[in-house]
Amino acid sequence: MPRKGIIVRRAQATDPVYDSPLVDKFICSMMWEGKKSTAQRAFYGAMDQVAKKTNDDALKIFNKAVPVEVNPFRRQSLAIRWLLQYSRERSGKTMVDKLADELIDASNSRGGAMKKKEDVHRMAEANKAFAHYRW
Repeated sequence: MPRKGIIVRRAQATDPVYDSPLVDKFICSMMWEGKKSTAQRAFYGAMDQVAKKTNDDALKIFNKAVPVEVNPFRRQSLAIRWLLQYSRERSGKTMVDKLADELIDASNSRGGAMKKKEDVHRMAEANKAFAHYRW
């Protein structure tokens, strides 16, 4: 807690294609060893595949795949982390294919990231039942 007042959050940078701060945050999380252009190429390729496979707006599918019900600042971080983790674990040829399939599955409430979200919510509900006990 700061002693000199409230700290104002800086404005998040936006990506050049979709002009979305969430997309830029996702690309920065996806980046390894400072290779942002490689992460952008993989992400935009995955978004093109999502648009072709679903015949829908790729950004709408992406936004539908990302949020989970926790603190708003933590929500995006967890969702991004889970989407990247489970897309990297998927079997497939390239990261573009794996990320596109995981985004489509997440927007349809399937896939590894959504299973992780449901497991976390189930554990939270189970722990909430015992919250009134003082250990």
